[in-house]
Amino acid sequence: MTRERFIDLVRVEQEPLRRFLLGLCSGDGALADDIAQDALVRAYVASGSFLGLSKFRTWLFRIAYNCYIDHRRRPAAAQTDLESREALHLSAPESADDSFRYQQLYQALDRIDDKEKAVIVLFYFEDRPIKEIAAILGMPAGTVKYHLSMGRTHLKKYLRV
Repeated sequence: MTRERFIDLVRVEQEPLRRFLLGLCSGDGALADDIAQDALVRAYVASGSFLGLSKFRTWLFRIAYNCYIDHRRRPAAAQTDLESREALHLSAPESADDSFRYQQLYQALDRIDDKEKAVIVLFYFEDRPIKEIAAILGMPAGTVKYHLSMGRTHLKKYLRV
């Protein structure tokens, strides 16, 4: 894949990728941007291995999800995530819409399992079909459906007012 072709494909997927990571990062835009940058660098380095067996979006989102999981596995990530979440909720809002529109949803997403969160974000935020979610997350479609069902159940519990 040429550099120009890679840039063209990334341009189309840039906003959906950021929304996906923003959902996974519970609304922490700085963390989502850091992970997106890491994912795009990894994707560019590996672009020669993209054979077109899946959609570019599926391939890119899989890399981004793996970057997110790698970030969560780092020992310092737990403390950094906690500090950044606290800062997100205590800092001055960039705009009322950005900080408060989805705050309750992000807080609920933050309380559910990472796999459930990823399935919920891909299904509802990105409108991805079960089959594509299965390819992105590397799990069978039945498992995706299970995580979707459990994620909805957990979100309902956490979103009750």
